[in-house]
Amino acid sequence: MQCCLLICITKGLIFLPRKKKEKYFGSYRKFNSSSKFIYLILHTKAQSDQINQIIQLFNKPSVWFALGLKSVFSRSTKFSYRVFVGKHNLVEEEAGSKAILPEKIIVHEKWHPIFVAFGNDIALIKLSEPVTLSDQVQLGCIPAPGTLLTNLYPCYITGWGRVYTGGPIADKLQQALMPVADHATCSQSDWWGIAVRTSMVCAGGDGIIAGCNGDSGGPLNCKNAEGFWEIHGIASFVSGFGCNYEKKPTVFTRVSAFNSWIDQVKKMADVFLKLH
Repeated sequence: MQCCLLICITKGLIFLPRKKKEKYFGSYRKFNSSSKFIYLILHTKAQSDQINQIIQLFNKPSVWFALGLKSVFSRSTKFSYRVFVGKHNLVEEEAGSKAILPEKIIVHEKWHPIFVAFGNDIALIKLSEPVTLSDQVQLGCIPAPGTLLTNLYPCYITGWGRVYTGGPIADKLQQALMPVADHATCSQSDWWGIAVRTSMVCAGGDGIIAGCNGDSGGPLNCKNAEGFWEIHGIASFVSGFGCNYEKKPTVFTRVSAFNSWIDQVKKMADVFLKLH
């Protein structure tokens, strides 16, 4: 099993356009202070409205991370960002939390900042120093290439996004069970239809629990048969009808669709950095 560092970064879940005016429903995520998922924060100093972005660490203590991204993440200078490991509360100083500068940032070449539903919502960061594991920073794994979860497979979304549509951003890490909606279900005409691609994975859709703005880039964590946590998704977008609209589950980048890209970019970037 391959375990490597993954960072999920974005400004917030993108709303796909609504077809008509509709009442928004609230999003609810149960807070669990004993969560085993370890998180990082990306902080950009470039713009005041782009502050604490979600990042997920799920790998061995090396310097490579993978991430999700949107309009907050442009091809700006690498020193516009800091990566925080071991964060849990965004408004408090926390023992075990550390800021690390990126050394290199690689955006997927087919990612489009406007047309998020085109997919490829992923990038790689190489940190300027290794990550040290601790009680606050632990491991997670990348699923095997091509892995597809069965319908209703139990997974967890986590993040500091809005606690309901249009509501406040959470200070403390939120967590909720969100079963997978497989592609056959999620691509039905009264669900997401053709908007969801095979390189994505859906979770939720019950109209009660969902990701919301600010959760984007965060992980979809699922425990495999051997008891190891794997990061199967990177939160990408929700419906314009509201964060937790029924039959419009949260859509994630499917990590197992990008194993080859992650390996290729890491090798190319390592060679580039050696030459410079």
